[in-house]
Amino acid sequence: MLEFVPIFSYSLKVQSRNPKKVYAMDLGLVNEASANFSDATGHKLENLIFLHLRRTSKNICYYKDKGECDFVIIEKGKVIRAIQVCHQITVQNFKREYNGLLEAMKAFNLSEGIIVTTSQADSFEEDGKIIRMIPASQYICSP
Repeated sequence: MLEFVPIFSYSLKVQSRNPKKVYAMDLGLVNEASANFSDATGHKLENLIFLHLRRTSKNICYYKDKGECDFVIIEKGKVIRAIQVCHQITVQNFKREYNGLLEAMKAFNLSEGIIVTTSQADSFEEDGKIIRMIPASQYICSP
């Protein structure tokens, strides 16, 4: 019913000692069993994107150093994608979300990263790295 996502590290010892993110396999049960007094839209969106990613990716981790990136996808021992999820990008959270993703992209030498939002779209370029902000509906429906 729950799945745990480890922090990215080449060391299994480091992965096992650090906290794991928890995702539900059924968002309907989360709604019924949750004691949250807010709608927790951001957490639900992140969980939805996790469920989408796990259909095609076996190795999913999160990245954390100075900032945090919600998902890094690993294939054949190499990080191939970095994805950040945020319900809505605002002036207050833009820097945190953007810098967390950019930090992961630099750490893994990725040229492109994605911020998935509920409905916003935009793109940014910094130091030859491209960050695309796309709505969840577009991200989930893209091949």
